[in-house]
Order: sequence, then C-alpha cells, then structure tokens
Amino acid sequence: MTEEGRRGAAVIPEAKQHQVAELAEKLGRMRSAVLSDYRGLSVAQLEELRASLREAGIDYLVLKNTLARRAGEQAGLSEFTPQLVGPTAIAISYEDISAPARLLIDYARANRRLEMVRGGIAEGQVLSPADVRQLADLPSREVLMARLLGVLEAPASQLVGLLDAPSRDLAGLLDAQAQALGGAAAA
Repeated sequence: MTEEGRRGAAVIPEAKQHQVAELAEKLGRMRSAVLSDYRGLSVAQLEELRASLREAGIDYLVLKNTLARRAGEQAGLSEFTPQLVGPTAIAISYEDISAPARLLIDYARANRRLEMVRGGIAEGQVLSPADVRQLADLPSREVLMARLLGVLEAPASQLVGLLDAPSRDLAGLLDAQAQALGGAAAA
C-alpha cells in the first residue's frame, strides 16, 4: 500500500493517472478555458457544439471532477477547482484567449441556456460567469490585429498626404497660371 493510500486519499489507477497528466499538460499550456454544464443537451447538440469548437482549434472535454481537480493542482491552477461541481465540460484554447468564451456564450444564447457557463480561467486568472461573458464580448485576435494595423497605418497615410500636398498645390497653381496666361493670350 502506498503512503497516499494509507492516509485515506484515493489511489488513482494508472489509466486515470495518465488522464490527469494529459489534462494537467493541456491546462499548463492553455491561454484560456471555460467550464460549462452540459446537462440538458442532447447528443446531437453536444456534437454540434464540439464541432464548432473544434473548428476554432478548441478542445472540448467532458471531465470527471475529481480528476480535473487533481489536474488543476498539478498545473498550478487549484483556484478554479471550486467551479468543478456537477457534470462539467471544459473548452480549452491554446491561442485565442476569447474564443472559447465567445463560442460557448454564443451557443448558450442561441439555445437559451445562459446558465450553462460556470466560469473559467484566462492567463491564470479565475473567471466568474459574468467575467466569461465580458471575455466573450472581446473581439478576436485577428480583429484586434486588424484594428491595430489600421491605427498604425493611419499616421503614415496622413504623412504621405501632407508631404504630397505642397507639390499637388504647386502643380495646381502652375496649372491655374498656365490657364490664366493661355486665356489672356487668346483674348
């Protein structure tokens, strides 16, 4: 019997230890994760949700809370374990911080199941359901990058316009002068 088994803590079978280690690894490299309650969803609805999340590069896993708690502790994220109550699934994103929140909230709104989102974690911060809704309202990384590019590009195009203005004005003056001289010569 192991030391852990003698102290009364449950001994996890090797297959489950592998699952815990795999989930801990995913939690360790994630940018954000959203916990949800999948009760009341049909198999078809659950598959539809999984497919939409998969398209965005998000893992959607149904969890056993005990194993998820252990994985969270191994990944140094034990703060989110109080949210692990009842049937739980987790949407994990490794790139776009707002994608799992946005997709789950959109799905919850479309299916009138706003209570399905329990909370989450983003960049090490524990999120309440209200925080997840705020995160869902953030634009995607691509949109933010496009906006930033537009902000950075605007001064450059203004500078080009300012530098071009004197030569354009001079050309306009010379053209007007030429027409005035041409008009005076014709008269």
